[in-house]
Amino acid sequence: MNLSLRLQKIADFVPDGGIMADVGTDHGHLPIYLVSSHKNKGAIAMDVRPGPLSRAEQAIKMYGLQEQIQVRLADGLAALKPGEADTVVIAGMGGALIQKILGEGAHMWDNVGHWILSPQSEIGDTRHWLEQHGFSIEKEEMVLDAGKYYVIMDVVRGPMHYEQEYEYTYGKYLIDGKHPVLKAYLEQELEKVQGLIEKLGQSQNGSDRNLLRVEELRQELEQIHKVMGVLEVA
Repeated sequence: MNLSLRLQKIADFVPDGGIMADVGTDHGHLPIYLVSSHKNKGAIAMDVRPGPLSRAEQAIKMYGLQEQIQVRLADGLAALKPGEADTVVIAGMGGALIQKILGEGAHMWDNVGHWILSPQSEIGDTRHWLEQHGFSIEKEEMVLDAGKYYVIMDVVRGPMHYEQEYEYTYGKYLIDGKHPVLKAYLEQELEKVQGLIEKLGQSQNGSDRNLLRVEELRQELEQIHKVMGVLEVA
């Protein structure tokens, strides 16, 4: 099975051997790939929606992997028990929902070796949440796939603390590694934020809300400039 660039990077983060649980599996492509390529000996495909889960089950049967991949209708981690999976993937959803799933799945925190997370929003907030709840980001990757930017985190249990707020916003590992995709993303964000500041500055509406938004955007712009400065250091 051929994966999208995003899913391939997520698959690359999953350790060899063991069993992976995929929360929000959708069509089941990730567990099918991991098991059919013999990267994992088994997997658990979970989704809260019956429709996608049914399609995942059909695809699993088509590949003849129903003995190695379990299918579970489940809300988050509720249907997963300690000892059933070495790695858990939670991807394809917003950061707030990932935080909710992790928070409600505390029974699994110390029973999973690696959490592979890919929040599509609230990414900085998710990094703060991980720190506050005893998780540590071991490494990060960033990809541009079909015109969208995605961050992928390999998370384990352990202490974590960053010195700069922009490291939470944009990812310490990505910044320290001078990641080329991060640089391209920041260049895009720089143009977008500057455009919004200019648009709001030209607006006839001088409300407190507009002024507050401009100040927020200026702070964001300052963070972007700081990170770009770090990335440009040889």
